[in-house]
This record gives sequence, C-alpha cells and structure tokens, in this order.
Amino acid sequence: NLPVYLHILVGSSKPNFYLFASLNVLCILVPADLLPACNSELTTLTFLQEVMDILLQYIVKTFDRSTKVIDFHYPNELLQDHNWELSDQPQTLEDILLNCRKTLKYAIKTGHPRYFNQLSTGLDMVGLAADWLTSTANTNMFTYEIAPVFVLLEYVTLKKMREMIGWPGGCGDGIFSPGGAISNLYAMLTARFKMFPEVKEKGMSAIPRLVAFTSEHSHSKTMSHPSLVGSGTNSLWSIKTHPKKKFVFLDTNKKYQMHVNKGFVPFFVSATAGTTVYGAFDPLIAIADICNKYRIWMHVDAAWGGGLLMSRKHRWKLNGTERANSVTWNPHKMMGVPLQCSALLVREEGLMQKCNQMHACYLFQQDKHYDMSYDTGDKALQCGRHVDIFKLWLMWRAK
Repeated sequence: NLPVYLHILVGSSKPNFYLFASLNVLCILVPADLLPACNSELTTLTFLQEVMDILLQYIVKTFDRSTKVIDFHYPNELLQDHNWELSDQPQTLEDILLNCRKTLKYAIKTGHPRYFNQLSTGLDMVGLAADWLTSTANTNMFTYEIAPVFVLLEYVTLKKMREMIGWPGGCGDGIFSPGGAISNLYAMLTARFKMFPEVKEKGMSAIPRLVAFTSEHSHSKTMSHPSLVGSGTNSLWSIKTHPKKKFVFLDTNKKYQMHVNKGFVPFFVSATAGTTVYGAFDPLIAIADICNKYRIWMHVDAAWGGGLLMSRKHRWKLNGTERANSVTWNPHKMMGVPLQCSALLVREEGLMQKCNQMHACYLFQQDKHYDMSYDTGDKALQCGRHVDIFKLWLMWRAK
C-alpha cells in the first residue's frame, strides 16, 4: 500500500508534506485513493496541502498591485487552447491540481485593489476562512438537527439585523436566500399571501387582478417577479424618477387611483435603497406614508444600500425603512461578505411560514424533542438551502 509505505519511509508519526510531495506520487494516484479509502489519511492530507498552497499563492497575488486583475482571453481561445471536456476515466491527483491552477490563472481577481466591476467586491480573510469551514461542514439549513449551530447563528443574526432596521426588539422573521432577486421574490409572494391567503390553494383565478409599483430605476429582476407569481409583467408599473433618480412619490398617487378605477388591486410597492446603476435612495418616509394610507405592503430593496444601516454617518439615508413590511439586505455587497449572502427580513413573525409551508412529514415530524420553530425549511421556497450565515456572523464578530 503506497501511503503506508511512504509513511514508513518518512520515518515519523507525523506527515512530512514536503518529502511526500517530492516523491511525486500524486501523478499516479487518483481521487479514489483519498479518504474515505483505507489507509489514505496521509495521501489526503498531502493532496489538500497542495490545494491549500495553490489557494494561498493566489490570495497573495490577488492583493499585489503589480499583478493583472485578469489574464483575459476570448471564449474561443480558452476553449481551443485547453481541454475542458469531461472524460470517462478519472484524472490523477496531479491533473486535478493542474486544473485548480489553470482555473485560477484565468479567474478574475475580485479582491484586487484595482478591481471595479459589479456591486460585490473584495476578499475578506475572515469571511474566506468561514467559507472554507462552511464547505468542510457541508450541511443543509432545513432543520435544526442537521445544522444546529448554523441554524442558531441565523436566528441570532437575523434578529440583530431586524433590530438595526428599527423593528422593536428585533421582532419578525427572515431567511437567507440565493441572492437579492430571490429575496425580493419572497417579499412579493409574502405580500400577496398577506392580502389574499386563499391564493395559496386556489391560485390567481380566485383573487382580483393585482398591480405592483416600483421605481423605473429599480433592479431589472424586479420586472420578472410578477410573471413568476402569476400576475404578469404588465401588472408591475414603473414610477417616474426625478433628476436624482429617486422615486417621485406623487406619481404613485396618480398611478394608484388610475389602477383602482380600472378594477386592479394595488398590493405591493417596492422602494429601492441604493439603485443598481445610480446608487440613489428612494424617499422611504414619503413612500411609507402612501403605503400606510392605502394599506399596501411596503418592501424596501436595500440589497446594496442595506449596509448603511451599520453606519452612524450614513444610516439616515434609510430613514423610513423601519416602517416597511419587508426588507432585502445583501451583506455580500456593501459589507464585503463573500458571495453569496442575501437576507429577506419580514416584520410579521410567522407569515413566511404560513405562506410557504407544505408540512413535509418526512422532514418536519411533530414529535421531535426540540422546539420545531428552529426548523427553517418549511418557510423557504427551496428545501435544501446553502449555509450562508457563518461568514457573515464570523465577520461581524471580527469587526
């Protein structure tokens, strides 16, 4: 057995990675020789040490201003110059390491000091370490029994985020989702259920025609949500913005009356705290007044601007958010948490559960020996859910 032989050759009870690597055995071993294969601990440690060396070298280069942000090649060049095809035969561990090096060689260094592109940027070392731990744990977020610490950290962190919004005692609910667009979709679904709970069982034919409002500079995916909830893209009306690209709230009054007169039922207003292109903040207090007047659900898409809630200097830009029914907040944007990390926060506790639960008895048994409110899977659209909380929680503690 090669790993055992090498262990004897090293002559120590502790792995000597450098001697082991120098023997160049990774070029003949394959992934099937790693754990959980028998007597594979040393091989596995050596392989993972090599992977770690590749990652650490990449991290150092990422922060080196003398390096390129990207070694750009056109798609056809990368396809022609390298073999990316999937084979019927396993590659050696050395080939696997070459794949890792090659992938990072052509990757964009998003943590580079001169990287300026999308709204997520940077590479936080504590967040990166948390992401490595999360992948090592490799668990799911649907029940407490499968992810006890992660579920509790999500509970604690979401409560803290609601407190920062201004909801008394951090009351309400929330969930981490696969990005701001999905968080905004959750908000629209929850708003519709709040106004017409019968829609869950009977569908759109059982309720009046709905209409929603948002800024003409809101996120592009906001336009797709009405089609996903069944009311159609024509049911979402864009509100004009003034020269600073903010919501013109007087236009909302006009649009409201026009649609009521046509037989529509306004149910949802999506205000934006930090628009995608201009970074503008809608007048949240004025929008809250309108929503309160007409009893419409107010959602604040603070995917980008939500991080300002943590700023003593700039949090005034989100004044009025505390009056919202729901808020989207993406820590992976302004706060620099590694992708992905997006939260939907809802002011009314239990509403998400009622809206989305399907009572899957094979997961959410009623005779569990712990408080089942910590089983979050039944309030989510998805069943399996990635652990996104640990990197945010650990970074928050580190700051």
